[in-house]
Amino acid sequence: MFPHCIRRFSSISLIAVFLFGLASPAYSLEMGSIFENMKTDDDKRWFKIGLGLRTSYAVTENGADDNGTATGMALDNMRLYTLAKVTKDIVVEFNTELSNGNSTASLDADQTIRVLDAVAKFSLPGDFTMWAGRFLPPSDRFNLDGPYFLNAYNFPIVQAYPALENGRDNGFALMKEYGGGKFKWSYGLFEGRTSDTNSDTNPDQSDNSLHTFRATYNFWAPEPGYYTTSSYYGAKDVLAVAFVYMTETDGAGTSTAVGDFTGWNVDFLMEKKLSNGGVVNLEGAYFEYDTDDKTDSSLTQGESYLALASYLLPDPVGVGKLQPYVRYQHFARDGINRSGARGNRSVTEGGINYIISGANAKVCAFYSGDKVGNGSTTDSFNIGMQFQLM
Repeated sequence: MFPHCIRRFSSISLIAVFLFGLASPAYSLEMGSIFENMKTDDDKRWFKIGLGLRTSYAVTENGADDNGTATGMALDNMRLYTLAKVTKDIVVEFNTELSNGNSTASLDADQTIRVLDAVAKFSLPGDFTMWAGRFLPPSDRFNLDGPYFLNAYNFPIVQAYPALENGRDNGFALMKEYGGGKFKWSYGLFEGRTSDTNSDTNPDQSDNSLHTFRATYNFWAPEPGYYTTSSYYGAKDVLAVAFVYMTETDGAGTSTAVGDFTGWNVDFLMEKKLSNGGVVNLEGAYFEYDTDDKTDSSLTQGESYLALASYLLPDPVGVGKLQPYVRYQHFARDGINRSGARGNRSVTEGGINYIISGANAKVCAFYSGDKVGNGSTTDSFNIGMQFQLM
């Protein structure tokens, strides 16, 4: 990333910048002094760094090993974000994540650091943009939100598209937007099914690509950019509808029982700031997943949907505002799926978000009831916190 001749200097400088960034209230930090001597003819190079932290406490009925009530603190994830401008038309993004695989374990146990995004972004003639590397494919709004930009704390159970890591895959995508994001589309070719994404033998022996497509139309304010959010907290009025389609030949099953994978969804977001300063938010999505009736260890065949409603109160309480919400999710999973993913699953949720600084600082307290098939409902109470420096 940096020239070889200044590698040692850059390493020391990056450490100093990172430590300064932790204490700085700024959302991003430009290393202009370091790159002052690396100008192109038409622009300067720059480097930005940020971080995100999500941690939660949960009380879960029948969640302990003895079927009693379980309580535990979790480091859900901590992310380091970096962004570098290489030339006028090329930007490189590299993000990593530290997560705790066991929510009841100590924070020294079962921790791994993983590469989330490693992507080069190219500005092309005709206002096209191309991304290449590892990143989020064109997909539903929840996946493009990521956990930090949802309107609730937990990631939806209804989202079940194939992925290599945290919704990401290796590939490239071409995208374009019109009217500043009034209408936008993106299409990508990705690695798709390999042995790395399936504990069974890879069904795709021909190494076919996963094709992904998303198109979004905004009836009110435009939404520029590739990534999304599920709440603007009153900054703009949004009425957006999107369609997503994914398919891979031989992308489901095993090497001895091969099927094609096809998935699609529509998602909807409406956010409106009222005359009293309050903000109404309505969100919904419908998904269908088809594995060609082949049992699969990592994919789920069936249909699912989600509905969410929230209201951001106009008057501050202390340093933030309260946002009560309700969310309902349902996944009708087919009987051909692996044993742990068959039958209906419904999650009913209600809680209050305390919005301190949008998605950069908020605290969420919520109850959820998770019911699988005809079994009893597992109740849990959670408090989640997230903080970002971007």
